[in-house]
Amino acid sequence: MHVEHLLGDASLGLRLLWAEQPLLRREISGVTVTDLEDPARFVRPGEVVLSGLVWWSPDGGGDKADRFVSALSRAGAAALLAGEETHGDVPGELVEACVRHGVPVAGVPAHIMFRAITDTVYLRQWGELSRRQPGHRQALPEYTRVRLSRLLAQEAGPGDVLDAAFAHLGAVAAYLFTASGRTVAATAAAPAVTAPRAVALVAEGTGVTVSVETDGAGPHERRLLYLPDPDGAPPRMLHEAAAALSHCQEAELRRRAAGRAAVDRLGALLAAPDPSGAAVEGAVRRAALPASGPYRVVVAGAGTGRDDVAEGALAELAGHVAAGAAVGRLPDGHAFAVLPDPADDRLEEAWPLVAGCAPDVSLHAGTGAAVPESGGLAGALAQARYALTSARTTAPDASKLTDAATLTGLDGLLTGVPREVREAYGHAVLGPLLDTDRAATAVLLSTLETFLACDGSWARTAQALHLHVNTVHYRIQRIEHFTGRDLSRLGDRLDLWAALLCR
Repeated sequence: MHVEHLLGDASLGLRLLWAEQPLLRREISGVTVTDLEDPARFVRPGEVVLSGLVWWSPDGGGDKADRFVSALSRAGAAALLAGEETHGDVPGELVEACVRHGVPVAGVPAHIMFRAITDTVYLRQWGELSRRQPGHRQALPEYTRVRLSRLLAQEAGPGDVLDAAFAHLGAVAAYLFTASGRTVAATAAAPAVTAPRAVALVAEGTGVTVSVETDGAGPHERRLLYLPDPDGAPPRMLHEAAAALSHCQEAELRRRAAGRAAVDRLGALLAAPDPSGAAVEGAVRRAALPASGPYRVVVAGAGTGRDDVAEGALAELAGHVAAGAAVGRLPDGHAFAVLPDPADDRLEEAWPLVAGCAPDVSLHAGTGAAVPESGGLAGALAQARYALTSARTTAPDASKLTDAATLTGLDGLLTGVPREVREAYGHAVLGPLLDTDRAATAVLLSTLETFLACDGSWARTAQALHLHVNTVHYRIQRIEHFTGRDLSRLGDRLDLWAALLCR
């Protein structure tokens, strides 16, 4: 469907205010309704933007119009449809801005509901989808298409959309799974399925699976329409239902993006030194989290330039373990999530399923201890970041989730220290002993490791190294000389043991 097709629909009565002919041949990919002054984040390329112009006012209207239209242009919007009800007409400053930025603009009469425009676009899109399929026949009944179109215009949830798509077939079992096996929606005739079982069902191929192709969805956000009975619905119908569910997910992703700014601000506050309790409490409220805990913080990373993948993974992990979670980004780019009242065992069960969505990505995450109130979130974030570093240290080429509470030994604790700090500490404490190219220092380093592993026992060290005790004494004296440490003192032994572990 092109812009000129929509403008030519006499039932809508749209008034073209400006457009160059090539722009009218732009293909429409969807519809976004917005009254934000800067809608760029929520507009996808090729979308028609409907706006009631609530954001516009005569005071500074030219600047506001220019900011709004330039945002549409940067986002690749196909056209602007401006409602005439709020101001009685489309302001001239807005039309001038559209001319400057090359965005076609039309007026929407006050008596035309925006829903009628979205219905027109989606019904036309589904009609084109059917014509591209074998036989060129529509699989969904027309009344079902109208019902789905209205549900999508109302940004209904996937459960309502799935039910509406299959209602005319009676008691059909149909599921909408995520790639990690989480059930997003299911028809009434579909029995509950655990996430591991859902992954197995799709892998086994005993039913029929159709991928829900959604723009902007990462590997952890991919969804699958699954029917246990391969003959439960015609293939064309499944693809049309998947197209409807794709539009539904696009709306979900837009809502998540719209709410992420508040979550990002919460993350920035928690990462700042000594945030005030009142400020954190307010930020928690604005992020739509419960007013009281317990809360759990998770921080994740997927390598340089893969922050969007880590964010999608945390959103999916949160979907498994905690309703009402907040997912966003920290100032350093890492993804983080605040999970209301999550159970430890659910995190451990869900993690391998989520990590399996992108086996080629080394996904690392760390969790802090559960905290009862929002005042403990900053500390929990610090713990989670430390645990994330530990996960990267211990499994650099694999996906791993590390709980800060499991770092109970010195060796585990040190894995959370940044690599550069560990290296600096090791060089400062061990000094010349790290010059392993020299046979003499390599022998001393090996002796030190054995001596500390034998709890400082001269006899056991000599036995382990097949040496005379006097030789062990001599080597320890040389070690003390090079390091400036006294191995008869517990503190110095601990320093040296930590330095060895830091390697």
